Amino acid sequence: MVFSSETFLFLFLPLFLALYYLTPFRYRSALILAGSWTFYGWWRIDFLGLLILTTLWTYAFGRLIGANLGTRRATWACAIGTAGCLAVLGVFKYLNFFIDSFAAMLGTDAAGLGIHWHLILPIGVSFYVFQSISYLIDVYRRDASATGSFFDFAAFISLFPQLVAGPILRFKDLEDQFRDRTHTPDKFADGMARFTVGLGKKVLIADNLAPLADLAFTTPDPSAPLAWLGAAAYMLQLYFDFSGYSDMAIGLGLMMGFRFMENFQTPYISGSITEFWRRWHISLSVWLRDYLYIPLGGNRVNERRTYINLMTVMVLGGLWHGANWTFVLWGAWHGGWLAFERWTGAARAPKTVVRVLRTLLIVLIGWVAFRATNVAMAMDFYAGMMGANGWGLPIDIALQITRESLAVLVLAILLAWSEPLLNDWFGQRYHAVTPDGRVELTGTLLPALATTLIFSLSVMRLAEQSFSPFLYFQF
Repeated sequence: MVFSSETFLFLFLPLFLALYYLTPFRYRSALILAGSWTFYGWWRIDFLGLLILTTLWTYAFGRLIGANLGTRRATWACAIGTAGCLAVLGVFKYLNFFIDSFAAMLGTDAAGLGIHWHLILPIGVSFYVFQSISYLIDVYRRDASATGSFFDFAAFISLFPQLVAGPILRFKDLEDQFRDRTHTPDKFADGMARFTVGLGKKVLIADNLAPLADLAFTTPDPSAPLAWLGAAAYMLQLYFDFSGYSDMAIGLGLMMGFRFMENFQTPYISGSITEFWRRWHISLSVWLRDYLYIPLGGNRVNERRTYINLMTVMVLGGLWHGANWTFVLWGAWHGGWLAFERWTGAARAPKTVVRVLRTLLIVLIGWVAFRATNVAMAMDFYAGMMGANGWGLPIDIALQITRESLAVLVLAILLAWSEPLLNDWFGQRYHAVTPDGRVELTGTLLPALATTLIFSLSVMRLAEQSFSPFLYFQF
């Protein structure tokens, strides 16, 4: 089940919210857990078992760590618990990759090694495993308590608004909210507006850019115009798809009384790669900083070691996105630029239009490797961008580029650059105040009308298009 589907919008969500607000607060974690397991099991019931086992494992080791803080037993419990969570990723996400890479070194494939099975990647496994690991480490560091409520903890791990594509949450940030959170009409209305904006980003922008990006990346030896057009389309498709999901997740959380951390802050206006990573997929950046970069020594070590730490974190961050050498290449690209900016001091330079455009170019080049199915395809695409496959646009390709795709591409560029202003504008909501029977407008109706229009257009678009999953479901 995905957010941008009629089943979720008109069946699951209304039914869940009705039950949620009819349920006494002390039972709501159990209801969230049941709803989240139903949401996840809708896709594949067998992988729901993996989610439940990971939850039980993490809860048990969290309790063991909490009961033995300050002792070697707690250290061992944290190490074993974390290793078990990493094993889930290792088996389901990376085992096929390691087998295929080993077979390629021997000049054969997995079948040539006598291996004839292929594991399916469970949706959201990277997100709920990272949340499990952060919980164990936070309990060990005494940054979070080892909760005695299984339902609170299991609801946190399985929380359906962000279960399959983030933001990556930490129990210490939601612990108090599970014990006590407010539910107000204003918060619910804010959540609905935020969800609707995210739905529009996904359905009206990202899905309409997909054909243009797919055309470029599935055409062998693309010419320069097609390659650049496709790279730009994918750059914006990925942003509106992923930030749209994050908006929807944050909005759903607000409807249930939760406040999640922001995951994007207009990354395409960044003046450096360092700033870009403060604005893009913020929950992952913070996770990698707190649980990998700082433990490795961060920038408290000598310069050479700091650069190594940056490269290590970004390469592992690339691998987190997927078991493919293209993600290693993408991570190394960003890690190299982070190290370069630290070495030259470019990260602290004043932001200018030139610096923003340079950063966009660096990011766009990186997205090519991120999108390519293998390194050879990425290299072929880069060659096309440099004109190695010609500077013309073949007629059969040109006929497949619709005016709608080009118009949405231009619209997406304008929206990505003007998003700060739009966020402020959408924050002005309509309120009706009737202390003496009169209706007084304390805001403006325009944002409310715009939100209604976005929802209506999104639903109409959903009715006419085929199934379109979120891009980050594959990670």
